[in-house]
Amino acid sequence: MKKFSLLAIILLAAISMNAQEVKFAPLDASPADIAYFPSRSIKFKKTDTPSQLIKVIYSRPAVKGRVIFGGLIPFGEVWRVGANENTEIKFYKPATINGVAVPAGSYSLFAIPEKDKWTIIINKELDMWGSYAYDESKDLVRISVPVKTVPTPIELLSIAFTAKDGITNLVIGWEKTTVDVPITIK
Repeated sequence: MKKFSLLAIILLAAISMNAQEVKFAPLDASPADIAYFPSRSIKFKKTDTPSQLIKVIYSRPAVKGRVIFGGLIPFGEVWRVGANENTEIKFYKPATINGVAVPAGSYSLFAIPEKDKWTIIINKELDMWGSYAYDESKDLVRISVPVKTVPTPIELLSIAFTAKDGITNLVIGWEKTTVDVPITIK
């Protein structure tokens, strides 16, 4: 009788577990993406030795016919450089941005867009949603960079890297705007 009771309990548990429906979230309107520097530095197989220097994890909102800078993203306000959770930048080696030493580690990336320039912010606090809990006292770096206008609109927020003469540029582009953030890796 004990064996029968145990078997019945296991069977009922198995049936009830199968009856629970998993509810997966729908595709996010601003999907997450990752940009690496160098771009081919990620590990593809067990024998690869990755040599990442910088990694940026961000969400990619779309223009969708909207005015982005000065509209959806107001001028003069702190923005998370993306959508959803704030953008995270990881330095695998120490770096210098605008003469400020940035130790290896992970940080948040924010910006204050203006019409002709952006203030780029590297902040020590992680794991925030948007810029709602942004704390200026935790800023590590603030740098002003000029805005460049591009002739072909960029539908999805995009982040990439360029390198020249020992300077790595973190390039942020969206709508008709790009900015370059110069970084020196030690």
